[in-house]
Amino acid sequence: MSPTVLITGANRGVGLALARHYHGEGWQVIGVCRQTSAELNEVASRVMEGIDVTRAADIARLAEEVKGQRLDLLINNAGLLRDESLGELNFDTIREQMEINAYAPLAVVEALLDNLGEGSKIANITSRMGSIADNDSGGRYGYRASKAALNAFGKSLAMDLAPRGISVIQLHPGFVKTRMVNFGGLISPEEAAAGIASRIAALTLESTGTFWHSNGEPLPW
Repeated sequence: MSPTVLITGANRGVGLALARHYHGEGWQVIGVCRQTSAELNEVASRVMEGIDVTRAADIARLAEEVKGQRLDLLINNAGLLRDESLGELNFDTIREQMEINAYAPLAVVEALLDNLGEGSKIANITSRMGSIADNDSGGRYGYRASKAALNAFGKSLAMDLAPRGISVIQLHPGFVKTRMVNFGGLISPEEAAAGIASRIAALTLESTGTFWHSNGEPLPW
């Protein structure tokens, strides 16, 4: 039986590239998004549209729709980038990023615990901007803080889920040419997806709870 991956934010960018990658590898792909795309419809075995991962009711609907379905891989990919500068801080956008980038992935994992079993993996798409040690330029208050929180959540999940045989990894995709950065990145979504998939494939219980660049470089917390 083909393994199954569930990807949030799967309708475009890195999420769509990941859906295409795993479809090409013979996986059953469940694409979760607020609004689907023709490209996602072509590769997903199942599309769950109208899911806002910041809404408890939508997450509950997601859990109900996949009840009884084993997930071999859960990829928390949905994310948001805003910009705040000191002296012009917008706490509304900071809260918005915390909701989408940190709280939502944790809520999704909590809701789908029964779908995950021994050998399942969770990949949280984070950012090296969530690394405190790597921060040498400041700014991006909401994005940095939300990704740092996601990293902390991911580490705790790794510790708590290891006894169940479930491994967790935090992955920085790289500077990817997506809408989030006005397509000004250095690598394509396809390159990022290939790197992410390689890191996930290499993940074991021995390496659970670690933080990696998609190119194979370990990243500092």
